[in-house]
Amino acid sequence: MKFQLRPAKESDLPEVLSLIKELASYEKAPEEVTITLDDLKKDGFGERPLFEIIILEEENQIIGMALYFISYSTWKGKCIYLEDIIIREPHRGKGYGKLLFEAVISKSKSFGAKRISWQVLSWNEPAINFYKKYNASISGEWFNGRLVEEQINSFEF
Repeated sequence: MKFQLRPAKESDLPEVLSLIKELASYEKAPEEVTITLDDLKKDGFGERPLFEIIILEEENQIIGMALYFISYSTWKGKCIYLEDIIIREPHRGKGYGKLLFEAVISKSKSFGAKRISWQVLSWNEPAINFYKKYNASISGEWFNGRLVEEQINSFEF
Protein backbone atom coordinates (compact mmCIF):
# COMPACT_ATOMS: atom_id res chain seq x y z
CA MET A 1 0.00 0.00 0.00
CA LYS A 2 1.93 3.03 -1.28
CA PHE A 3 0.14 6.23 -0.29
CA GLN A 4 0.88 9.92 -0.14
CA LEU A 5 -0.76 12.84 1.68
CA ARG A 6 -0.36 16.24 0.05
CA PRO A 7 -2.08 19.62 -0.29
CA ALA A 8 -4.61 19.78 -3.10
CA LYS A 9 -3.73 21.46 -6.36
CA GLU A 10 -6.16 23.24 -8.61
CA SER A 11 -5.79 20.40 -11.13
CA ASP A 12 -7.21 18.00 -8.49
CA LEU A 13 -10.58 19.74 -8.42
CA PRO A 14 -12.41 17.42 -10.88
CA GLU A 15 -11.51 14.47 -8.61
CA VAL A 16 -12.43 16.52 -5.52
CA LEU A 17 -15.88 17.21 -7.00
CA SER A 18 -16.24 13.52 -7.83
CA LEU A 19 -15.43 12.63 -4.19
CA ILE A 20 -17.95 15.21 -2.95
CA LYS A 21 -20.66 13.65 -5.15
CA GLU A 22 -19.73 10.16 -3.93
CA LEU A 23 -20.12 11.31 -0.32
CA ALA A 24 -23.48 12.93 -1.09
CA SER A 25 -24.71 9.64 -2.55
CA TYR A 26 -23.50 7.76 0.53
CA GLU A 27 -25.35 10.26 2.71
CA LYS A 28 -28.51 9.76 0.62
CA ALA A 29 -28.55 13.31 -0.72
CA PRO A 30 -26.94 13.35 -4.18
CA GLU A 31 -29.32 16.09 -5.39
CA GLU A 32 -27.98 18.45 -2.71
CA VAL A 33 -24.62 18.95 -4.46
CA THR A 34 -24.87 22.23 -6.35
CA ILE A 35 -21.23 23.32 -6.15
CA THR A 36 -19.33 23.58 -9.42
CA LEU A 37 -15.70 23.28 -10.42
CA ASP A 38 -15.67 27.06 -10.86
CA ASP A 39 -16.93 27.50 -7.29
CA LEU A 40 -14.23 25.21 -5.94
CA LYS A 41 -11.56 26.97 -7.98
CA LYS A 42 -12.63 30.46 -6.92
CA ASP A 43 -13.21 29.56 -3.27
CA GLY A 44 -10.20 27.30 -2.76
CA PHE A 45 -7.60 28.75 -5.08
CA GLY A 46 -8.69 32.35 -5.57
CA GLU A 47 -7.31 35.53 -4.05
CA ARG A 48 -8.53 34.63 -0.54
CA PRO A 49 -8.84 30.83 -0.22
CA LEU A 50 -11.70 29.82 2.04
CA PHE A 51 -10.67 26.22 2.62
CA GLU A 52 -7.78 23.78 2.37
CA ILE A 53 -7.82 20.20 1.18
CA ILE A 54 -5.48 17.36 2.05
CA ILE A 55 -5.39 14.82 -0.77
CA LEU A 56 -4.74 11.13 -0.21
CA GLU A 57 -3.25 9.23 -3.13
CA GLU A 58 -2.53 5.55 -3.54
CA GLU A 59 -0.28 4.67 -6.47
CA ASN A 60 -0.85 8.16 -7.94
CA GLN A 61 -4.66 7.83 -7.83
CA ILE A 62 -6.71 10.18 -5.62
CA ILE A 63 -8.67 7.96 -3.26
CA GLY A 64 -9.58 10.38 -0.51
CA MET A 65 -9.50 13.87 0.89
CA ALA A 66 -10.12 16.01 3.95
CA LEU A 67 -11.53 19.52 3.50
CA TYR A 68 -11.27 21.97 6.40
CA PHE A 69 -11.26 25.69 7.08
CA ILE A 70 -10.50 28.17 9.83
CA SER A 71 -13.37 29.11 12.11
CA TYR A 72 -13.51 31.24 15.20
CA SER A 73 -15.07 30.70 18.59
CA THR A 74 -15.97 33.64 20.79
CA TRP A 75 -15.21 31.39 23.75
CA LYS A 76 -12.03 29.67 22.55
CA GLY A 77 -10.44 31.62 19.67
CA LYS A 78 -9.12 30.16 16.43
CA CYS A 79 -10.45 26.75 15.49
CA ILE A 80 -10.56 24.35 12.58
CA TYR A 81 -13.83 23.13 11.11
CA LEU A 82 -13.50 19.77 9.38
CA GLU A 83 -16.13 19.80 6.67
CA ASP A 84 -15.52 16.32 5.30
CA ILE A 85 -13.25 13.34 5.24
CA ILE A 86 -14.06 11.31 2.14
CA ILE A 87 -12.58 7.96 1.15
CA ARG A 88 -13.65 6.28 -2.08
CA GLU A 89 -15.83 3.28 -1.29
CA PRO A 90 -13.41 0.53 -2.42
CA HIS A 91 -10.70 1.95 -0.14
CA ARG A 92 -12.68 2.27 3.08
CA GLY A 93 -11.69 0.19 6.09
CA LYS A 94 -7.96 0.33 5.27
CA GLY A 95 -6.99 3.02 7.79
CA TYR A 96 -7.03 5.89 5.30
CA GLY A 97 -9.58 7.88 7.29
CA LYS A 98 -7.19 7.70 10.23
CA LEU A 99 -4.37 9.11 8.09
CA LEU A 100 -6.49 12.03 6.94
CA PHE A 101 -7.96 12.78 10.36
CA GLU A 102 -4.53 12.71 11.97
CA ALA A 103 -3.22 15.01 9.22
CA VAL A 104 -5.97 17.50 10.10
CA ILE A 105 -5.12 17.15 13.80
CA SER A 106 -1.46 17.82 12.96
CA LYS A 107 -2.38 20.91 10.89
CA SER A 108 -4.60 22.12 13.74
CA LYS A 109 -1.82 21.62 16.25
CA SER A 110 0.73 23.55 14.17
CA PHE A 111 -1.85 26.31 13.58
CA GLY A 112 -2.49 26.59 17.31
CA ALA A 113 -6.18 25.74 16.99
CA LYS A 114 -8.14 25.59 20.22
CA ARG A 115 -10.68 23.14 18.81
CA ILE A 116 -11.53 20.96 15.81
CA SER A 117 -15.24 20.68 15.10
CA TRP A 118 -17.24 18.60 12.64
CA GLN A 119 -20.65 17.04 12.18
CA VAL A 120 -21.56 13.41 11.79
CA LEU A 121 -24.95 12.04 10.82
CA SER A 122 -26.74 10.26 13.66
CA TRP A 123 -27.15 7.08 11.57
CA ASN A 124 -23.50 6.91 10.50
CA GLU A 125 -22.32 4.46 13.17
CA PRO A 126 -18.99 3.66 11.48
CA ALA A 127 -18.06 7.36 11.52
CA ILE A 128 -19.29 7.88 15.09
CA ASN A 129 -17.26 4.88 16.28
CA PHE A 130 -14.23 6.14 14.33
CA TYR A 131 -14.31 9.54 16.09
CA LYS A 132 -14.93 7.94 19.48
CA LYS A 133 -11.58 6.12 19.09
CA TYR A 134 -10.02 9.58 19.39
CA ASN A 135 -11.98 10.29 22.57
CA ALA A 136 -13.99 12.88 20.64
CA SER A 137 -17.16 14.34 22.09
CA ILE A 138 -20.21 13.52 20.01
CA SER A 139 -22.88 15.88 21.30
CA GLY A 140 -26.61 15.43 21.10
CA GLU A 141 -27.05 18.66 22.98
CA TRP A 142 -26.60 21.23 20.17
CA PHE A 143 -29.03 21.64 17.30
CA ASN A 144 -27.82 22.61 13.84
CA GLY A 145 -29.34 25.74 12.35
CA ARG A 146 -29.21 26.63 8.69
CA LEU A 147 -30.60 28.89 6.02
CA VAL A 148 -30.17 27.72 2.42
CA GLU A 149 -29.43 29.97 -0.55
CA GLU A 150 -33.07 30.43 -1.52
CA GLN A 151 -33.95 31.49 2.02
CA ILE A 152 -31.00 33.88 2.23
CA ASN A 153 -31.94 35.48 -1.09
CA SER A 154 -35.59 35.83 -0.09
CA PHE A 155 -34.78 38.47 2.54
CA GLU A 156 -35.07 42.10 1.53
CA PHE A 157 -33.70 44.76 3.81
